[in-house]
Amino acid sequence: MYNWPFPISLTMIHMSFCASLAFLLIKVFKVVEPVSMSRDLYLSSVVPIGALYSLSLWLSNSAYIYLSVSFIQMLKALMPVAVYSIGVLFKKEGYKNDTMVNMLSISFGVAIAAYGEAKFDTWGVILQLGAVAFEATRLVMIQILLTSKGITLNPITSLYYVAPCCFVFLLVPWVFVEYPVLKETSSFHFDFVVFGTNSICAFALNLAVFLLVGKTSALTMNVAGVVKDWLLIAFSWSVIKDTVTPINLFGYGLAFLGVAYYNHSKLQALKAKEAQKKTAQADEEGGRLLEEREGEGSGKSSESQD
Repeated sequence: MYNWPFPISLTMIHMSFCASLAFLLIKVFKVVEPVSMSRDLYLSSVVPIGALYSLSLWLSNSAYIYLSVSFIQMLKALMPVAVYSIGVLFKKEGYKNDTMVNMLSISFGVAIAAYGEAKFDTWGVILQLGAVAFEATRLVMIQILLTSKGITLNPITSLYYVAPCCFVFLLVPWVFVEYPVLKETSSFHFDFVVFGTNSICAFALNLAVFLLVGKTSALTMNVAGVVKDWLLIAFSWSVIKDTVTPINLFGYGLAFLGVAYYNHSKLQALKAKEAQKKTAQADEEGGRLLEEREGEGSGKSSESQD
């Protein structure tokens, strides 16, 4: 709509803005506590995650040139499928037949939505599926490289550490792909209002996630995500005037049910794990109290014998 098809440049503007604001919040205003991280840990763990994140953002933003907002949102329903498949591949998830059947139902729903898409573009679909694959790999790598080492990054500290290296990774394709075209486009003038508000939205999203995670539960996050997906499709249809067909909605509805069931199963497993942990802690405390009482009892009996 703005006639500026340069996704790498846009993503680099986002990364530089978000990194700068994250630096101010952590180092200057000290709103968020930084995570202690050595140089070796940064290079071995954060840099690979930054590389995957840059590829994911580049491809997903590029897909908007070829596909409608609503259809991209429908394709994003494949994220649980990609995360589960890559998790099984890296042995971070256990293979279960019922989960795989659910994954196939989500894929089937997305396939129906793709069949009903009025403005189907093969290259756009390849870009978006590539973005989903890289993003899913990034999420699994966070588990392997950071979470397993006891390091937890919230959205603000994540931007502080990941955004700068993401910017550097994007700089390489930008020099060869977009810089020569931008250099020849003499008519272009940088609009600070458009790109400024755009960057603020990018940072505000991460800040909102940070605040929401701190104040609510994982269930609220999932419900909010579902509401966001449907609102984006409604916005795409009503404001941007994208074509949304009945087959689109039927296919996405099937995929949505599969995703909702998957999220519900994950939440139930998480609750069961937390309940088991609390029970184990209660048993441990009970055992400790019993030992203390037995110790006091034996002390009293020895005193009475004396």
